[in-house]
Amino acid sequence: MHKLFLLGTVLLTAATAASAQTPTSTQAHQAKTVADTLVIRGRVTDAGGQPLPGVTVLVKGSTIGASTAANGTYQLSVPKASKILVFSAIGYVTQEAKLSSQQILNVVLAEDRQQLNEVVVTGYGSLQQQSVSGSAATVVSGRVAGVAVRGAARVRGNRGAMPSGFSPAYPAESSESYATIHENGYHDARRDPLSTFSIDVDPASYANVRRFLNDGQLPPADAVRVEEMINYFHYDYPQPTAQEPFSVTTELAACPWNPQHQLVQVALQGRTVETQHLPPANLVFLVDVSGSMSAANKLPLVQAGLRQLVRELRPQDRVALVAYAGAAGLVLPPTPGQQREKILTAIDNLSAGGSTAGGAGLRLAYHVARENFNKEGNNRVVLATDGDFNVGESSDRDMEQLITEERESGVFLTVLGVGEGNLQDKKMELLADKGNGNYAYLDNMQEARRVLVQQFGSTLFTIAKDVKLQLEFNPTRVQQYRLVGYENRLLAAEDFNNDRKDAGELGSGHTVTALYEVVPVGAPPVVDNLKYQSNTVPAASASAELLTVKLRYKEPQGSTSRLLTHTLSGAARPLTQASENLRFAAAVAQFGMLLRQSDYRGTATYAEVARQAKAARGQDADGYRAEFIRLVHAAEGIRPAPATYGAR
Repeated sequence: MHKLFLLGTVLLTAATAASAQTPTSTQAHQAKTVADTLVIRGRVTDAGGQPLPGVTVLVKGSTIGASTAANGTYQLSVPKASKILVFSAIGYVTQEAKLSSQQILNVVLAEDRQQLNEVVVTGYGSLQQQSVSGSAATVVSGRVAGVAVRGAARVRGNRGAMPSGFSPAYPAESSESYATIHENGYHDARRDPLSTFSIDVDPASYANVRRFLNDGQLPPADAVRVEEMINYFHYDYPQPTAQEPFSVTTELAACPWNPQHQLVQVALQGRTVETQHLPPANLVFLVDVSGSMSAANKLPLVQAGLRQLVRELRPQDRVALVAYAGAAGLVLPPTPGQQREKILTAIDNLSAGGSTAGGAGLRLAYHVARENFNKEGNNRVVLATDGDFNVGESSDRDMEQLITEERESGVFLTVLGVGEGNLQDKKMELLADKGNGNYAYLDNMQEARRVLVQQFGSTLFTIAKDVKLQLEFNPTRVQQYRLVGYENRLLAAEDFNNDRKDAGELGSGHTVTALYEVVPVGAPPVVDNLKYQSNTVPAASASAELLTVKLRYKEPQGSTSRLLTHTLSGAARPLTQASENLRFAAAVAQFGMLLRQSDYRGTATYAEVARQAKAARGQDADGYRAEFIRLVHAAEGIRPAPATYGAR
């Protein structure tokens, strides 16, 4: 196998040098293309002037289009003969705008309440199967041999016209997999005062939920991880002032979905390190180019995202590219960041086909990363896949063992999930969790840019690892408590002091938010008092400590944890007097519980969630909170459909 990889690398070098002599297109063709098109740009807002992300912008009568970014802006190259652009989004009245000689076209969309109340899921028809040829283990001309696609997947059904490059391929029956979530229940503060869990900063669940809602469907319950939805958003917590890599903030307020309860917010703010001051990066892009990746929202989206990331690289950074289909191959050896054209060419030359040797790809990628390990830098494998491993190590147990072994080398893992229909969310979440890394789902180009460019430091540069939280509740003030979300991040109490126990990682500038629903002493208990044990507790004033937060973390390359402590005292504030941070996080938590049809959602409604989110929207420079409010309105009008997704 080693000789085969060396042979593939030699062939790649020779073929790449030869292909460099032949231009891919003529200057005359480029000039004609520019002359025949017009670049239209602008901004789409609602009636209140707030930006609308995710609006589809189409040239009428064609499939030429774009989607608005988080701040509502768009840019589109249209044929000069085009007359009309069509702007459409779920929950808004579709609007047509005439094109003129002006190149700036701003549009205001009005809400369509009738549409929101009449959205019904009717299915998406059937998928015509694609034909894929071959599978081989060598690398030639920057492509994994034998992975060229013969034919392409096409969608039939009632989706209507979509922009080129934006149409997902929906199968008639989904084989997506999600880990089963059993929601956290209440714990008695006298008998079980400790709550211990690993932090989680993965944004994957929110982007995946957004994909379902934008397509007019409610997500399957197990696709909704409430803590990931909360932590998708940035919050205004103070930067650390001491030597620690993060600050700790706590707050207590009335619970919005149960007025007799209280809501505790525990938040971390990672130190923000400017890109120019980040340590050098040793990155290995590991790209799945199997046949299941041929859809427009899979490999082409990954390539577009990686191209954007490459533009952020510095001369001190190094990048390698490994691709895997029927076998794995080194497409690009470690290359300095300033050689962008060489890196971009390798990315552009990838094409999809063949089966999926995920285990072989991971082993080779880790091998390349270890061979070029930078003791002073950030060493990371960036895996882009739909998670559909079916050759080599394929079981969750095998993959978990492989990743657990490899993480000891000090190489971290970032997982980028793409696609729909066969998205293996469960497997990708597991890989990121065991690989000392993070997991993001890319549902569109804007999300790819957000993860790989706007959050370059927080996504790819770890400032603390194995971060654990342990809260001890004071039973003189707390009867019962419930952690909202983090079901797959729970730890045993004894795991907190065990430095061999793996936990979550925190990136540069990352925020972490956790919410607890608390039943205060004096409120009706959610669990009846015991008959044969004493139920009396000493009285405590509202100024007494409610809880103590203990936190452990390690340096990125360290092996011994450090301990921090923080206490929360004082009375609960009315919700209207709580910070925007707590109020917006509470709105997102309620939205997640509503989508899950949680038994703990209390009085929460979509209308009330939207109202609370609007009141706590704050500055919202990027428009993500405005988009959240739009999604809440969209979800309110979608009729639940029979579940077709399940844990596998």
